[in-house]
Amino acid sequence: MPPVTSERRPWRIRAWRALVALCRWPWIDTLRTLRDRFRDDRLGLTASSLTFTTLIALVPLVTVMLAVFSAFPIFSSFQISLEKYFLQTLVPDNIAKPVLTAVTQFARQATKLGSLGLVVLLLTALALMLTIDRTLNGIWRVRRPRPIAQRVLVYWAAITLGPLVLGVSLSMSSYAISSSRGLVGAMPDTVNLMLNLLEFGLQVAAVTGLFHYVPNTDVRWRHALAGGLFCALGFEVAKKVLGLYVSLVPTYSTMYGAFATLPILLLWMYIGWVIVLLGAVIAAHAPSLSMRIVRRVGVPGHQFSLALAVLRLLSEAHGDQRHGLTLRQLAEALSTDPLLVETVVDALVALDWVGRLEEEGGQRHVLLVDPQRTALQPLVDELLLTPDPVTATFRRQVGVDEMRLGQVL
Repeated sequence: MPPVTSERRPWRIRAWRALVALCRWPWIDTLRTLRDRFRDDRLGLTASSLTFTTLIALVPLVTVMLAVFSAFPIFSSFQISLEKYFLQTLVPDNIAKPVLTAVTQFARQATKLGSLGLVVLLLTALALMLTIDRTLNGIWRVRRPRPIAQRVLVYWAAITLGPLVLGVSLSMSSYAISSSRGLVGAMPDTVNLMLNLLEFGLQVAAVTGLFHYVPNTDVRWRHALAGGLFCALGFEVAKKVLGLYVSLVPTYSTMYGAFATLPILLLWMYIGWVIVLLGAVIAAHAPSLSMRIVRRVGVPGHQFSLALAVLRLLSEAHGDQRHGLTLRQLAEALSTDPLLVETVVDALVALDWVGRLEEEGGQRHVLLVDPQRTALQPLVDELLLTPDPVTATFRRQVGVDEMRLGQVL
């Protein structure tokens, strides 16, 4: 047996560590988190809304893509490669061809509209992007999304440049395969495996980029990659299952006849958005799952006690050389879900008790008030007990209005 060189050892160590991490991953807690978030955040209803918006924006999106390809005739081969990719990869074979044919015909007719009609189509396509932005920011508990102008520019670049980049990569792979026909004939299984891995990698990269760049918060690449892998695997499984169901159980064809493509397409869109939203939940909760944190969202007064713990840590950090803590440092010190900590920190920032310092690689939070001189009453009103006539006597007997933050820290 040849000795293991120093160049080969790191790869084996990394592979072994990855395998150990997968074996130790809290899969039961992950399933429980997916169930709770799907129910509490009403992700099923959100997927329905996104399905309707996608159906409305499907033709405008294809219209914009066709307009980009039509403006540069040299990219006509890229368009063919892109159509084949969507035909074979993103949609089950049973509905891919009629859907793509119909959408392409509608899009070509839409290009004949006037300037006002094209503006309406463009706004419809951007509305879908903004809906996705709002949904993902909600999953990550982001209260303030990016400025509208910045989001529109980013999404416009994604709509126009994304198909070009994808078409170039697919055309290059198609050219490489056609140029090596002898190799293809000798090893068809190997080439098919390479193509499948390429398609799978493109899906993972697209969803990973979506989870990393869209939420207006710091999302680590490895967490976004976890969500991207989940979505890519989910798409492959759902595509096979739905295609098998449609071929073996001709319910839709019997009921709807030639019109059966539409309900199947709607069902596929809904399943696809459910997979994407669950992948976003995995990416958002990957930090807390890796730390094996028990969520206690429904416990009465949990946000108030968490806010006091955050203020205590920031008060301690104010006196040393750190002068503040990042969101991840706060979550690790409190053994709490970073999303819950971020919600509480947002409330403290709104009260002007905590400030955010933008730094390279993230944000640092610092305490802005003197606990000995700051009244506790605003924090109680915000996170614990809303002032009203019913609780006025209780607040007066306890002396909430006279308490100072330093007394409870």
